[in-house]
Amino acid sequence: MKKKQVIVIGGGESFASHRAYLSFLKKREIDFEQYRRPRRGWKETLGTALGSRFEVIRIGMPNPLNAKYAEWKLWFEKFVPHLARETAFVGHSLGGVFLAKYLSENRFSKRIRATFLVAAPFGWADFSLPRNLARFARQGGKIFIYQSADDAVVPPPDAEKYGKALPRAVARRFRRRGHFNQPSFPELARDLRASWARKRGPFRSRGGGRII
Repeated sequence: MKKKQVIVIGGGESFASHRAYLSFLKKREIDFEQYRRPRRGWKETLGTALGSRFEVIRIGMPNPLNAKYAEWKLWFEKFVPHLARETAFVGHSLGGVFLAKYLSENRFSKRIRATFLVAAPFGWADFSLPRNLARFARQGGKIFIYQSADDAVVPPPDAEKYGKALPRAVARRFRRRGHFNQPSFPELARDLRASWARKRGPFRSRGGGRII
């Protein structure tokens, strides 16, 4: 039996100008110890959480410290021919707004089971969104929006903007998850399994607006 495919796109930084990028590098403090430790966040453990019936592929995007949409689009499209006939997308932070922008502006050649936007800004620097997200709504499968009230990177009102632009999306609101830089993400794994278990068509979500 073929595995159910999940594509994960992580976040990054994007700036309005090269000067702003250089200023960011100059002011940025580093935690050297984090480079000594292996990464074991939810993106690395998602495959284990989902189980052997799923295949999780993480696409590393170009220059995430100074991301440019045109570069990410070019790189992403190299992967599209290799994807399964049906897939699901997970985008965290800048990866989420990339998916929203790309799927709003381009016709996607594969079937999308569901799209999960985790702490995604509603447009950011070079990743500005079009006025209308209707194409994303049509071809993105069932869309989920995850946002935490204490996110210091992406303001919670951005999730509300997605909710207005995508009225059929399922909203998952949290209180104390920050920017979702956490070792595991059981709620995401549960929603992924549920989206694949259902028949294609209306998604009945229990507690879609629940605050966790």
